[in-house]
Amino acid sequence: MKIRTVSTRPFNDQKPGTAGLRKPVRTFQQPHYLENFIQSAFDAVSTLKNGTLVIGGDGRYYNREAIATLLRMAAANGVKKCIVGCGGLLSTPAAALLIPHMGGVGGFILTASHNPGGPKGDFGIKLNIANGGQASETVTDAIYQSSLAITRYFTLEAKPRVELDKLGQQQLGDMRIEIIDPISHYVSVLERLFDFERIRALLSNGEFRMRFDARHAVTGPYAREIFERRLGAPPGSVLHGTPLEDFAGGHPDPNPQDAADLLQLFKDADSPDFGAASDGDGDRNMILGRGLAVSPGDSLAVLTANAHLVPGYSAGLAGVARSLPTSHALDRVAQRLGIPCYETPTGWRFFCNLLDAGLVTLCGEESFGTSSNHAREKDGLWAVLFWLNLIAARSESVGDILIKHWREYGRDFFQREDYFIRDAGQAQTLMRLLGSRLGELADATVAGYTVQAAENFTYHDPVDHSVSLNQGLWLTTVGGGRIVYRLSGTGTHGAILRIYLEQYEPDPARHFQTSAAILAPLSRMARTLARLESHGITAPTAVT
Repeated sequence: MKIRTVSTRPFNDQKPGTAGLRKPVRTFQQPHYLENFIQSAFDAVSTLKNGTLVIGGDGRYYNREAIATLLRMAAANGVKKCIVGCGGLLSTPAAALLIPHMGGVGGFILTASHNPGGPKGDFGIKLNIANGGQASETVTDAIYQSSLAITRYFTLEAKPRVELDKLGQQQLGDMRIEIIDPISHYVSVLERLFDFERIRALLSNGEFRMRFDARHAVTGPYAREIFERRLGAPPGSVLHGTPLEDFAGGHPDPNPQDAADLLQLFKDADSPDFGAASDGDGDRNMILGRGLAVSPGDSLAVLTANAHLVPGYSAGLAGVARSLPTSHALDRVAQRLGIPCYETPTGWRFFCNLLDAGLVTLCGEESFGTSSNHAREKDGLWAVLFWLNLIAARSESVGDILIKHWREYGRDFFQREDYFIRDAGQAQTLMRLLGSRLGELADATVAGYTVQAAENFTYHDPVDHSVSLNQGLWLTTVGGGRIVYRLSGTGTHGAILRIYLEQYEPDPARHFQTSAAILAPLSRMARTLARLESHGITAPTAVT
């Protein structure tokens, strides 16, 4: 097939965030917009050519059109083979596992993760590299620089139709396309890590009841295969299991606010025993028990403390890692186990160096992401199976496991407050002014708290010795309090200031108070320090 060279001009807004390029659908539908970014990736990362790429997405609106564009451009840029999930579907963790398994040089994942879908929603594209993980800052910066200088892109002259719903081999010019079952390899990896026989006995005993909410996103088919077909959970255990382009108008984010309908099922004594949810592309998770939602920091700490009960981790953990905003609950377990605990910036790619070097086994973020060295992405269903394995091994409920954990290690009350700021420049100014005052805060008393330490977080990677500056502002208080401020990198317009609040409480008598009650004074301190009201900000947009 004839290759066509198309003249174009740069867009100045194609700088990837912490997990790729995310914009409103209408932005991606502009002439040349998607093509510019794809070509910039091919130009900046020469290894993508002459090799095998893995391609798939979360099924949101514009997914199929984007895959068709991507395949034509891959063929025009000399890619030898593309492996595509049937129907264009491929969860992010499944793609991360497939890339190295298939000997791929990388992959394109089409997702905006937990952002809304549909014609008025968001779309996204990100490049993962040969180890299955997200491209490094060095790579994404190179793609961005390429996007600022682009003058042409390559595609095929003709637009032949690729049958995305037909398993098997197809040809597009000189490039082979293989449409694969997106589920089977992923499930085979999980079967090697967890005690499926023990979990099957739990889910099929006629007494234990679970609900997994796929949020009409990509994990629905995976969850039905794993929980209902392979593990024997009754039909209907998976809710909202059919992927829809607009996620049925919902927000595919597994947190207590956006998944309030699922939480409602767990409010009374007759609720199911176990609940969980995932997000748009399947890399996040929320864990529920009767009357409670497990915070991400607590979840990671519990998994670490009990990893010896799970076959894939019974030999011990090399170390663990968490992002800066994530609670210190993990640190307390790591100290007890005598293993290192690394603190990284937000963004899964920062964990990948540690994983590749064998320094850590488990890692996680406060934004409901958890995973291990089995993949180079966070993995929602992996976390759900880990919890089910623990429940089966300990013969205890989610609540009992969590309460015993707090009794042994103390409880880290945690809360995240999101403040949407329409003007991104104003948000940057707010952070700059707050950062300039950090040096004055040591030993200062603010809103009844004494500041112990305050810094602008700089990350020194222990593997490649790279340095990442300005990764968040943090401070600690006498008595176990901590505040972190950072701007989110996952939005598509304006800016989101995120304030993370944490208070350690060793006294079991206080463990059953609400996070909102315990953290209210610290929240007032955080708002006072940031001088939010002077910027016209009076209340959070969301609290999780």
